[in-house]
Amino acid sequence: MEKRPARRPREARQKSEFEDKTIEIRRVNRVVKGGKRFSFRATVVIGNKRGKVGVGMAKGLDIQAAIEKAKRQAEKEVFFVPLKDKRTIPYDVLAKYRASRVLLKPVRAGHGLIAGGPVRIVLDLAGVKDISAKILGKTTNKLTNAMATIAALKKFTAKEETGKTIEDALDALENTDENDEETQS
Repeated sequence: MEKRPARRPREARQKSEFEDKTIEIRRVNRVVKGGKRFSFRATVVIGNKRGKVGVGMAKGLDIQAAIEKAKRQAEKEVFFVPLKDKRTIPYDVLAKYRASRVLLKPVRAGHGLIAGGPVRIVLDLAGVKDISAKILGKTTNKLTNAMATIAALKKFTAKEETGKTIEDALDALENTDENDEETQS
């Protein structure tokens, strides 16, 4: 009788650097010829609380499958949020996603995270510690409110991709204001 080679121990799955929170689970149905087919839709936010955050949405036949698929989708959507003094955002921003509108305002250090619902979860997992946020849209849909928050945070990264930091952009703005005043005199 042949001796089989010893099996290698299965490698343990690496623990992700991201924390995750499920913000919504909905049962959805599809009408087919024989009746209705039910599935679940999960919305998950992941972040490392140091500037990286992402939102994912996926459907599955059971809740656990939907959550796992949503986590994988959120990992694909992760982006970096530039934070001022590692605590707050650089300036006010208003963003819209479908029917949802979100206003984000920086506040002084120690003020805390003032936000509600999915906006609070997204900002907390992004690592923003001092901010005031308000949902201005009439919708209560958690997915669209979370996506509006992501759209607001992505407005900061658009400036980041130009190669300039937020501080450089603010300095350049101040310098142009001073130059305009000198030319008018």
